[in-house]
Amino acid sequence: MSGARRSRRDARPTVRLVAIPESRPTVEPDVESETTVEPPWITILWNCDCHTFEQVAGQLMKAISCSYDEGMAIADRVHNDGKAVVRVGARTECERVGRVLAEIGLRVSVAEA
Repeated sequence: MSGARRSRRDARPTVRLVAIPESRPTVEPDVESETTVEPPWITILWNCDCHTFEQVAGQLMKAISCSYDEGMAIADRVHNDGKAVVRVGARTECERVGRVLAEIGLRVSVAEA
């Protein structure tokens, strides 16, 4: 039958499966930009009865660049609590702060946090 109609089943489009090559992104570490972060260090100022609040505040101003009022508040905290953390940061910075505070005989500790 040359004039016969095609059925719907015969009219379906032909589907052809094509293989797509698998590609995975390559991740290479950027060794030059990697930085190691040191753990934080702390500088602790300990209470002693051999310095006035004013002396402690003045030395704190030199060591951590705080205002006189902030220095007095820290001195009060040291007096009442027995100690206060006055710097958290890199080891070299905490050691520098400790040296400045110790210049007048204040008791300080520098330790890894």
